[in-house]
Amino acid sequence: MKKNKTQKNLVQLNHLYQMLIDEINVGIHVIDQDGHTIIYNKKMMEIESMVDTDVLHKNLLEVFTFHDDERSTLVQALKTGKVTKDVKQTYFNNKGEEITTINNTFPFIENGKITAAVEIAKDMTQLDHVIKKNVLRKRESHYTFDQIIGNSKAFLAVIEEAKRAARTSSSVLIVGETGTGKELFAQSIHYASPRSHAPFLAQNCAAIPENLMESLLFGTKKGAFTGALDTPGLFEQADGGTLLLDEINSLDPALQAKLLRVIQEKTIRRIGDTKDKKVDVRIIATINEDPIDMIAKQRLRKDLYYRLSVVTLFIPPLRERKEDILPLIEEFIHKYNTLFQMNVKTISEEAKAILFQHDWPGNARELEHTIEGTMNFISDETEIHIHNLPFRLRNRYQKEVKDTETGNLPAKTLQEKMAEVEKLYILQALRENNNNVSQTAKNLGMSRQNLQYRLKKFHLSLK
Repeated sequence: MKKNKTQKNLVQLNHLYQMLIDEINVGIHVIDQDGHTIIYNKKMMEIESMVDTDVLHKNLLEVFTFHDDERSTLVQALKTGKVTKDVKQTYFNNKGEEITTINNTFPFIENGKITAAVEIAKDMTQLDHVIKKNVLRKRESHYTFDQIIGNSKAFLAVIEEAKRAARTSSSVLIVGETGTGKELFAQSIHYASPRSHAPFLAQNCAAIPENLMESLLFGTKKGAFTGALDTPGLFEQADGGTLLLDEINSLDPALQAKLLRVIQEKTIRRIGDTKDKKVDVRIIATINEDPIDMIAKQRLRKDLYYRLSVVTLFIPPLRERKEDILPLIEEFIHKYNTLFQMNVKTISEEAKAILFQHDWPGNARELEHTIEGTMNFISDETEIHIHNLPFRLRNRYQKEVKDTETGNLPAKTLQEKMAEVEKLYILQALRENNNNVSQTAKNLGMSRQNLQYRLKKFHLSLK
């Protein structure tokens, strides 16, 4: 009976151990005394883009390859007992893909004999790729205001605001849904500004793990950790120019505080350094959600928001400026005619009607992908017809036509209805207070800046 209970406990402990090593956010790789892998957790699979069957019970040096001047820190620990701390290592997986990690490696000793070696690794591959990508982006073509497509009144007003913002070096916050063209506006501001001769760099804050983002932004000093080099961060690379931080609310709050300090003091300090460096960088930040909501959810620091929103641009979604759909369609047809060597000249009225009925949650980006997909299914035709459009749009259109004929019009979403009620409530409060913003804000229980933000968001004029 006691033996069965012991076996049950061992099974339970084994399951617990397996769960723990798979849940922790560092890679774990263990080899036995023959150099064969005996433990390989999920994070390590993710870092090395491999599955456990590629590695488990196989000799490490038959799976991975290393540069001529580098040796595996894991094999060194097994053969010589060498312990390494925070060592940067670059090697290749079984597909020839380059992997870069920061490793802590040590031997496992039993009765005075090395019987295994353990490696704990942090992923640096993304950081290395991002640094190389940002260097390449400096050489790429750029967007300017004359490339922004749209004739609607609301959209033209945002373009004019952006052009005025280009004359200064103030921070800019661009608010808009995914696919509305926030980076297009950011680049246009930079290349219309006195900084146009200097670098424009862009970084999506949600694309890099938190533990690497600080290194990417501020750089590292040689010796900060073993293998660390003197590497400039994005702020130093963008010195004299503009740095676009996309999805700024994705940054860790502690890193948001450091970013605020850089904006205010115009100095940065590399990781591992003791000296500050002066930088002259204009910050343009973007957010695809309501920043006031993000502050309430503690995903965006209030003081950082106030510092970034010296100029705030609200890019209206495509569903609120449907008169811009046709010029965008024409632009995308022209683009893919050139790329695909086609000769599509127009779009039928029926197909056009379908595209005008769609709400475009992905905005201009979704419209472009739709036109690209449509033109993939055209052979020798010179006009886009209903049968060329994606099935999801044709199917929905037919259903909406039927609903319209029977009087069953689609209801508004909760978000649309709430926005409508909020707008009307603010208008009523303004009328009751004779358009006095301070008094209206007080009566509504919000700050004056919060109310100003919503007036701009809903395009409400005190006139």
